[in-house]
Amino acid sequence: MDEPIEFLRASEAAPAELFGHPKGLSFLFATEMWERFSYYGMRALLVLYMTKYLLLPGHAEHVAGLAAVRHGLEFVFGPLALQPLASQIYGFYTALVYFTPILGGLLADRLLGQRRTVIVGAALMAIGHFMMAVEHLFLFALLALILGSGAFKPNISTQVGGLYPPGDARRDRAFSIFYVGINIGAFFSPLVCGTLGEEAGWHYGFAAAGVGMVIGLGIYLYGLRDLPPDGRTATLSQPKRTLIPNEKRGLLALAVLFVPTTLFWAVYEQQGNTITLWADADTDRAVSLFGWHGQIPTTWFLSINPFLIFVFTPLLVALWQRQSLKGREPSTIMKMGFGCFGAALAYAILALAAWYSGAGKASWLWLIGYFTILTLGELYLSPIGLSLVTKLAPTRMLSLVMGCWLATSFTGNFLAGWLGSFWSRMGRVEFFLTTAAIAAFAGLVIAVCSRALVNITSERGAV
Repeated sequence: MDEPIEFLRASEAAPAELFGHPKGLSFLFATEMWERFSYYGMRALLVLYMTKYLLLPGHAEHVAGLAAVRHGLEFVFGPLALQPLASQIYGFYTALVYFTPILGGLLADRLLGQRRTVIVGAALMAIGHFMMAVEHLFLFALLALILGSGAFKPNISTQVGGLYPPGDARRDRAFSIFYVGINIGAFFSPLVCGTLGEEAGWHYGFAAAGVGMVIGLGIYLYGLRDLPPDGRTATLSQPKRTLIPNEKRGLLALAVLFVPTTLFWAVYEQQGNTITLWADADTDRAVSLFGWHGQIPTTWFLSINPFLIFVFTPLLVALWQRQSLKGREPSTIMKMGFGCFGAALAYAILALAAWYSGAGKASWLWLIGYFTILTLGELYLSPIGLSLVTKLAPTRMLSLVMGCWLATSFTGNFLAGWLGSFWSRMGRVEFFLTTAAIAAFAGLVIAVCSRALVNITSERGAV
């Protein structure tokens, strides 16, 4: 059996604790919170910015490289009107953000180490957000954000696992805490960046995202002394050897789960794409509250999901603990299946909303129902998947495997962009039912394979 040297060194290097967890968790929590603030703040504005400003005549001609990108997309997908073009660019951007973590994992494991790679990634993302404020540099800004996120994401997540020795029961809870940090940033970003972008000007919103990323980088640099040591040194100190059968089965389980998880992200990531368009054009956003009458800004709806995540997380953890005491807690695998079925139900709610409202606008309360069910589905799948990777992946290649797992969002976001291009060609009911069917199929795949996958993950101590 491998001696997980880096975990032991982490426990020696960072003994300080805060609220029962290593102190380094608080710095990773805060760093990720500000990184997600910057990412989701920019994402909340991206499709609206393109459809209402950047891709319109008089602006699109000045964006460096846009004509070549449009020509390439139309070569593959055929002629693209304004909205489908924006959806395709959105899909490719969000997809590549989750593909480059494979490269970031390799870079950390083989060359720079996790700490340096995180610093490089954070700096690139800060630069990219500020470049978004210059419309001529739009595509170069997206490229900087893609490369920066690839360096940042896999290595910040693996450092959470590196704070705990093997078998430490706090690790699952640590990832739930870390996931709450992600969503605190995601909650505030549409309220701040979205409001600035819609009300003060697009470039103010993008600049606010850049400021958030700079704050995150500063927190990470300040907390370096409490973080686990670079995994590269520990990896190089171990003799190279082939995978043992137990490790191969663990990687096989992750590979099988790659497909349904990809489909989940394909429907989930409609939030910043077609769901934003639905909220903007097809939702009655008028509200009256204590004598105040007005309209809910479109981007504010993107704060509902992260808000519900840190509301529901303690409730779900308590539920799972109660089920565990009774021997009824679902397996890790079936939790992920429930997540996919939850996404299917969420889109079925919007299909019902579209059918009920007909040619008129649907009440904003339908979106509340949609986000509630979708959030529960996400909590059954996303943090569970991150924790599963740190348990199943061989220690010596953890960053690389984490990067590959995050690539489920690459393929999912690529499919999300392609799926979103049908928004202006299909009826609303048909579009939402199609999306629900994709999520339901993903849940069925997990259910069919569940027994074999549970056996594999049990061997690796993952259930």
